[in-house]
Amino acid sequence: MYAVYPEDEKPRNYAKELEDLLSNLSLDPESEQIVSEIGVLQSIYGEDSIRIWKISGSESKSGGASDKTVRYEVHLDLPPPHDSVETQLKILVSLPPTYPSSTPPQLQLLSRYIGSFRVDSALFGSILRTYISSSGVEWLADTICVFDGLENVRELCANWYSERLTEEKAHDLLREDEKEGSNERSHSKDYHSGSDEEDTVEPQAFLPEDINIVVAEPIVDRKSVFIGRACKLSHPSQVPIILSHLMSNKRIARAAHPIINAWRCKVNGRLHQDNDDDGESAAGGRIAHLLQILDLEDVLVVVTRYWGGSLLGPDRFKHINRAARDALDLGGFLDAQDDRKAPSKHKKRN
Repeated sequence: MYAVYPEDEKPRNYAKELEDLLSNLSLDPESEQIVSEIGVLQSIYGEDSIRIWKISGSESKSGGASDKTVRYEVHLDLPPPHDSVETQLKILVSLPPTYPSSTPPQLQLLSRYIGSFRVDSALFGSILRTYISSSGVEWLADTICVFDGLENVRELCANWYSERLTEEKAHDLLREDEKEGSNERSHSKDYHSGSDEEDTVEPQAFLPEDINIVVAEPIVDRKSVFIGRACKLSHPSQVPIILSHLMSNKRIARAAHPIINAWRCKVNGRLHQDNDDDGESAAGGRIAHLLQILDLEDVLVVVTRYWGGSLLGPDRFKHINRAARDALDLGGFLDAQDDRKAPSKHKKRN
């Protein structure tokens, strides 16, 4: 196919435009560092990655006669594994007349989307503040610094994009868990009502109708996802049935640690309790300790951890405890605890 352009809009020759700009800048000895810097950027990112910035429908390229600011676009790929055409960044570099002697450059993200995610104001503002923020890039007078700024932008955008992907994955996991749980509950009713339909799941995977599992919001840290679940128990014999039900969910079963759990149940005045680390050393014991200090009974808590590829160290236990507590809160178990303690709060006033 051949591109067709309006009579007043001709295809741009980016290489020629940049060559003309560099030729003009070379006539000014004070612009020698800028010319050298652009050449270095071309050698690093590729000759086609640097383009003169031009306002649509305008003949202005690098600033008008009264504006000596040099402006050009840099087209960058995100670092692997997120590098693709859809995630390519377009960054505007503005060099004031006093750069690099006494003024830093300014960077602006021109891309409205990174992948399928619309750029938010927080990311946009962080890039604008690249050279004036304590978390940005240090600028020193008489020192060229565009490359450092561009690399900082790549890192910011890569982290932002990775976080959006992780959040999207976490919500997809939760939605699929809820959908599969709804389907399995429907199948369970058919099973208990004597349906003649042949089942492909073992009977123990079905959840009795009197058991309701609440699912807390996912906790995400460095691509690892923690999801807490809780349900009321009336007898310890329900525990293996509930755990089998959860493991029959393929999305839960393929997690790194699907059913880290702890439970407590009182039968005929005798307290029964147990926990399981499910491969995450000491995790089950920590949930059991949480139930103990909260003085909760007749409850099962399960935390599912999806491995994100990074070691979290002690933070993983913090997230496991939080996921467990969130599920207990969502299920109303903490409210029940407060009700039991309520009488002790009413002190006699003088």
